[in-house]
Amino acid sequence: MFPILLIAHSITRWFVVSTLLIAIYRGIRGWRGAKKFTKRDESLRHGTATFAHIQMMIGYLLYFNSSFISYFRSHFKEAVQHFDFVFFGILHITLMTIAVIIITIGSSSAKRQQTDLAKFRIMTICYLVAAIIVFIAIPWPFSPLATRPYLRVF
Repeated sequence: MFPILLIAHSITRWFVVSTLLIAIYRGIRGWRGAKKFTKRDESLRHGTATFAHIQMMIGYLLYFNSSFISYFRSHFKEAVQHFDFVFFGILHITLMTIAVIIITIGSSSAKRQQTDLAKFRIMTICYLVAAIIVFIAIPWPFSPLATRPYLRVF
């Protein structure tokens, strides 16, 4: 089950990243151009938050079922000497949880705004902050923090 969750987590990352980037683009466009917040924007706002929550749930399942993390928790004093353990044991899960909370706040707040301009502004700011955190916390192949492939497969 663990390898399947790992693959799902890797694939879902691309849905989160792509919907975040599209939502930020449409948010900036709508905010700067004083455009109408359309059903497409509403679907994108909601879809981004949904993908982020799915990704977080898969991530939590991986975190609490990972032998890597289990070793980190049971041998904390030795494990904190190695940055890979610190990254996945503390930084990755903490930063991603914060990013999902910001996405949720942005989505929920944007939904309740009265004007289209306010919806775009809130969504853009929150999603942009969350995207920065997400891009820092993803273990990209080129990341100085931790490296993993762009897509995990069997």
